[in-house]
Amino acid sequence: MAITAAMVKELRDTTGAGMMDAKKALTETDGDMDAAVDWLRTKGLAKAAKKSGRTAAEGLVAVKVDGGVGVAVEVNSETDFVGKNAEFQAMVSGIANVALGAANTDELAAADMGGKSVADVITAKIATIGENMSLRRMARLEGPSVVSYVHNAAADGMGKIGVLVALSAENEAFGKQVAMHVAAVNPASLSEDDLDPAVVEKEKTVQMDIARESGKPEAVIEKMIVGRMKKFMAEVTLLNQQFVVNPDLTVGEAAKEAGVEITGFKRLEVGEGIEKKEENFADEVAATLKG
Repeated sequence: MAITAAMVKELRDTTGAGMMDAKKALTETDGDMDAAVDWLRTKGLAKAAKKSGRTAAEGLVAVKVDGGVGVAVEVNSETDFVGKNAEFQAMVSGIANVALGAANTDELAAADMGGKSVADVITAKIATIGENMSLRRMARLEGPSVVSYVHNAAADGMGKIGVLVALSAENEAFGKQVAMHVAAVNPASLSEDDLDPAVVEKEKTVQMDIARESGKPEAVIEKMIVGRMKKFMAEVTLLNQQFVVNPDLTVGEAAKEAGVEITGFKRLEVGEGIEKKEENFADEVAATLKG
């Protein structure tokens, strides 16, 4: 696979690695971006593994809570300008209300909204606003108490990031703090028990390769991995992370002090995991002039 300058730049931006190191990593992995990041980490050349989804699509995430049920809905648009449109915002808010009675995205798309399905409502709005839109996903969370938070709010209950946190008992203030933590830190899971085994195994493999690069004996490496994986768990699982409100405590410890248990969370960020083609303005103008 041909390694382009754009690919090298993307990898450098992602990892902080040097240009030649980034190019070599892509060459060694046949252009696989994720594999190249892991290759750089193994060689100790990546300053950070920023493999979180790139926020490229526009639109809004709306959250709604009714009793012990909370939902978050992402509706995408082509431009951020539409996300600020009152008509679009009203539609997204309405879809979130309907989502309280839906189990998943497919069910929500088919659900009734003022005599039309949600899917048909979006189609009609595309015609009136003149920009492509889509119902991308929804998240549902239930518990004795569910608290919501919206980051970068564009209107009441909607913005760029929507978070839901379920607690074992009512504690609105603490739940809001945890939701803000989730919005900022973006944990991979609640605890080690529900962390994707594939994620754990991949990290362990990377750490083993890094340790072997040091030339240490396998027996020493095994002991090193135990400590490194413990640190990894503390970084990616919510209950084990340092609480942003009080870094002297983990989130789990803070929950105990607050007299509640965190039973779950959901986090949706607009455009997460979607790549949008980057347009070169000069090229675009040149193409327009050529007709």
